[in-house]
Amino acid sequence: MSLGLEGLPGSGTFAHGVHPPERKNFSSDVPIEVIPAANSVLLPLTQHVGAPCAPIVKAKQAVSYGEMVANAEAFVSAPIHSPINGKVQKTGVTTLPNGRHVPAIPIVAEGDQISADQLWEETFGGKWSLNEAAEFAPEKIGAAIRQAGIVGQGGAAFPTHVKFAKNEKKPIEALLVNGCECEPYLTTDYRLMLEASEPIIAGAILAARAVGAETIAIGIEDNKPKAVEALKAAAAGTAVKVCVIHTKYPQGSEKQLIKALVGREVPVGGLPMDVGVAVTNVGTAAAIAGAVLRGKPLTHRVVCVTGGGIAQPKNLLVPIGIAFGELVAYCGGLKLNAGRLVAGGPMMGFAFTDLAMPVTKGTSALTVLTTEDVQKADETACIRCGRCVDACPMNLVPTKLALASRHKDLELAQRYHIMACFECGCCAYICPANLPIVQLVRTGKALLMAKR
Repeated sequence: MSLGLEGLPGSGTFAHGVHPPERKNFSSDVPIEVIPAANSVLLPLTQHVGAPCAPIVKAKQAVSYGEMVANAEAFVSAPIHSPINGKVQKTGVTTLPNGRHVPAIPIVAEGDQISADQLWEETFGGKWSLNEAAEFAPEKIGAAIRQAGIVGQGGAAFPTHVKFAKNEKKPIEALLVNGCECEPYLTTDYRLMLEASEPIIAGAILAARAVGAETIAIGIEDNKPKAVEALKAAAAGTAVKVCVIHTKYPQGSEKQLIKALVGREVPVGGLPMDVGVAVTNVGTAAAIAGAVLRGKPLTHRVVCVTGGGIAQPKNLLVPIGIAFGELVAYCGGLKLNAGRLVAGGPMMGFAFTDLAMPVTKGTSALTVLTTEDVQKADETACIRCGRCVDACPMNLVPTKLALASRHKDLELAQRYHIMACFECGCCAYICPANLPIVQLVRTGKALLMAKR
């Protein structure tokens, strides 16, 4: 598919990066299915970057679908709502796939539950008034997003109302919507673009009004022509540009998307607002539309269950807090050759073993790799080939960071800008010595944070 930048000044790509096998065929043609209401959910009080929430309900209290159950006064936080009708249990602790132990509210289902058809209709279905979105009062948009508990659904889980708060010192010129989904296997955003294109466009218009952006552009990789067609049809007659850019990993990273679409470089340690840009994910945009135009809190999200180790790969609309094990069971169970469970994609996701862990607002996928996929050659010494440097989209020196972290030389790690690494995994993918570069970088970051 040819590039189409709709008059934007970018080149349609960025420097460095890699081209791993896409492997999206497992679930790319499977329409989103609404999973029936869970028998119970477990809602971690930390599901986003920022201050954790505090429960506002007590054990044995009855709660309704969509009712707020946890909140925080801190600005960088997002409240949590119940995805089911049920009864609150005593607050416990759960472990997230990234290894964090956090308090969590268990809720057991009681009474009638929302039907699958009604849930889909409320969340993505029906007509969406783009005219109403284009005229909505900007000052009310951020408040509605905050009340709905929306966080970024692309993986970072940053509270969305914070990202779209107006900053008079750093005006935003362009709102970019990320429809790249460059991780291998994942098809969550792809199916959303096909099946929920109208709320995505409405959410993009609302987000642009919130930050005062004049340019609105959706970036989609050229390996998703059907998604391009669907969004162009939904955006007809609006100010939203649907742009086609090159397929390359990690094109879905916000800094690389900004470079590809508007040709600007976010400075090391900086944010998109430093170059006059705000970025959001397509799933987040759809959630914004639901919050602002329909008053719907974020209680469910689309999760892709995929890979060669799952019996029936699917794209599912699921209640937040449902156990990963229930998703596996709904998809027919694990195959005999299942070798590794990954929350997210194989490049940036977290391997885990406990199927009782809950889906959170930031969960995009459950990827089940086969034993053949995860067979790994032994680690050898770095041969200083420089391939990791050639692949790094942030122009870092990954092996320097990894070895500094391994030897706990935090001063050296800081000198080589370890905190600028966003752990895309290009270096580990390309490394002929099989160094666990990303894991070492994560360790180094954790040591630095503990030191501070």
